[in-house]
Amino acid sequence: MVLLFAPAGLGEVTPETDLVAEILRVTGDEPGPLHPGDVVVVTSKIISKAEGRYADAGDREDAITGATRRVVAQRGPMRIVRTHSGLTLAAAGVDTSNVDPGRILLLPVDPDASAERLAAGLSAAVGGDVGVVVSDTAGRPWRLGQTDHAIGAARVRVLAAYAGQVDGYGNELAVTTMALADELAAAADLVKTKLGGRPVAVLRGLGDLVGPQPPEAADATALLRTGREDLFSHGSREAVLAALCHALDVPEAYAQLVGADPAAAGTALLAAGTAPPDPEALVRRLLEVAQHLGATERSPFPG
Repeated sequence: MVLLFAPAGLGEVTPETDLVAEILRVTGDEPGPLHPGDVVVVTSKIISKAEGRYADAGDREDAITGATRRVVAQRGPMRIVRTHSGLTLAAAGVDTSNVDPGRILLLPVDPDASAERLAAGLSAAVGGDVGVVVSDTAGRPWRLGQTDHAIGAARVRVLAAYAGQVDGYGNELAVTTMALADELAAAADLVKTKLGGRPVAVLRGLGDLVGPQPPEAADATALLRTGREDLFSHGSREAVLAALCHALDVPEAYAQLVGADPAAAGTALLAAGTAPPDPEALVRRLLEVAQHLGATERSPFPG
């Protein structure tokens, strides 16, 4: 049996807050206290508050830009970006909810390191390994709505690969890999909720997922899809722009034009490009880019 609960009573978190002590305090009553083998899911917002990741609301756009490695898609002022840590999020995860008016919160600098610090403190206190997942909310391609997923993890299995195993019908599984840490984060959000004032949840009964993990799956970076496996490295319109920038030998123009009106971007590209403007030559060059993308694991586009 798996028990899932979100304790009440965690007050406002500040840089002076001892999160380990506070989590131990609020989980001290039934159905607590915290046990070895438990998984603690912590909303990234209280990690950010404890780490002082504040900025002024007037600096929001600059904060998003500073956290952005590359813009994945942009429609008007709305930006979906890839952050320096490899996460793909709307507005780089910069948030204005559940924070004092006039302030914003940035994501933790290193969510995996934040998770490990919490896991180390909680594990030492209870005398055995406690897994920690740092969660944040994100949208998904093809589906409406948002769900919580793992942006940091420590001492908990983040992936379960089924390739090579056989199902009940005798079929060998080829590519199935379950994102366990994301499932834990999403399950925890059912009891934390967005407006419930309960930013910490505990999952009990999954002790087989908790403990030291192999280096290749020891934290949430293992969940990131990269290289040729990343079929969504650009939005639909942005993928065309990126290909044109490369075909015209001006890949650096992508960052400058991604937010521009499509017609204006096209005019600027043709003016700046060094490849022949002849349409047939451009099509040939685009086909070469497509073949290059299919044959290599790394995209030629920045980021």
